Amino acid sequence: MKEYALQVRTIPLHDGFDVIVVGGGPAGCTAAAAAAREGAKTLLVESTGALGGMGTSGLVPGWCPFSDKQKLIYRGLAEKVLTACKQAQPHLPADRVDAVPIDAEQLKRVYDDLVGGAGAEILFHTTLCAVEKAGDDTVQTLILANKSGLSAWRAPVYVDCTGDADLAAWGGALVQKGDETGEMQPATHCFILSNVDEYGYRHGPSLHASNPASPIYAILKSGQYPRIRDSHLCSSLIGPGTVGFNAGHLWDVDATDPVSVSRALIEGRKLAAQFRDALAAHVPRAFSNAFLASTGALMGIRETRRIEGDYRLTLADYLARRSFADEICRCSYFVDVHTSKAEIGQALGGQQHFEKRTHRYGPGESYGIPYRCLCPRGLRNVLVAGRSISTDRPVQGSTRVMPVCLAMGEAAGMAAAQAVRYHGGDIHAVNVPRLRARLMEEGAYLPVPAQESQTGG
Repeated sequence: MKEYALQVRTIPLHDGFDVIVVGGGPAGCTAAAAAAREGAKTLLVESTGALGGMGTSGLVPGWCPFSDKQKLIYRGLAEKVLTACKQAQPHLPADRVDAVPIDAEQLKRVYDDLVGGAGAEILFHTTLCAVEKAGDDTVQTLILANKSGLSAWRAPVYVDCTGDADLAAWGGALVQKGDETGEMQPATHCFILSNVDEYGYRHGPSLHASNPASPIYAILKSGQYPRIRDSHLCSSLIGPGTVGFNAGHLWDVDATDPVSVSRALIEGRKLAAQFRDALAAHVPRAFSNAFLASTGALMGIRETRRIEGDYRLTLADYLARRSFADEICRCSYFVDVHTSKAEIGQALGGQQHFEKRTHRYGPGESYGIPYRCLCPRGLRNVLVAGRSISTDRPVQGSTRVMPVCLAMGEAAGMAAAQAVRYHGGDIHAVNVPRLRARLMEEGAYLPVPAQESQTGG
């Protein structure tokens, strides 16, 4: 590729914030709210026009479970978000904390109120485009771009909630990406069908692939819908006559490559239209008059970079239900690694191939996520929260979902504020017992006392 040397010029510098959070998805929202709540002057930078990431702009139609099948385990700000969502859904049982559908427009307002109510400032339609360092281990300046042009922003501590570890990676952090060959989990372009017959949807066959009689298998067998290549089909009734879909897969999508994502969005819109036609033909009672109302403004990315942190969470930790002295939240979600290209043929036969690697927990079981997994090795003043924390690949399939991201984001924001207040911006020096105590004061579920928990090696 040809190169171009930028001309030397000056740009505006903003240096009045204590904490800058980049990325306004679930982790970014709770990180910004928590940092501001702790008294840090906080800015949240978001590249789109709404907070919430995949739950809003991405149109994911339902929350992953908030419980361990016995009790709510994603508490604190995560519980506040869930409660606020359910207040607009009076038809749901009051005690439901799993399989809760998402009203994307309502969730946008929930996040606006959460972040703004805590006192953080929000900058929409603003993109991180460069990271500059002072010395080997300290990020000094972020270069942002928006309608005002380029501008420089400085703070003692930064929180990377980009989902792709952009800030950390561009700042020099060690990262991994995908499996040993570089292949990443397939993407999904979520969509909404309206004018659905609710009775037909509620009382018809389950669409999910776990149902051996799901219509998805007849759709695949028909051969009439070539863009639908495997049985991934999740859906939720999100409003009157309106069903949201997390369905279909797109392989070879790299969210760190804009060309790749652009191609995937074009293909995803065509795939969504084909799903509408397939469902109308095979589930006519519910979908014969369905209308493709919307596709996500964001591509549903499950995996890109993972940082190398002070600790890497492993599948062995997951299988051992391990606790850690520095854990900042618990997680009970299963190992959810979606179908690779090589497994497409197996996926057509049902769920068995998928279930073999999920290692699902029983009721009441969970594992801890250590604070060290949020701390990139080699960077003094950057924390990471969201799907790109330090894990091995299988465990990333568990830690990547939205309720978990809400919980770890709150911890990251709180830690960032404490790093500014007590440790000169050094996130590795944060007093973890103090951090855990504050998290528990705010309602976090951290059942294992630090002195009694295992280190996990």
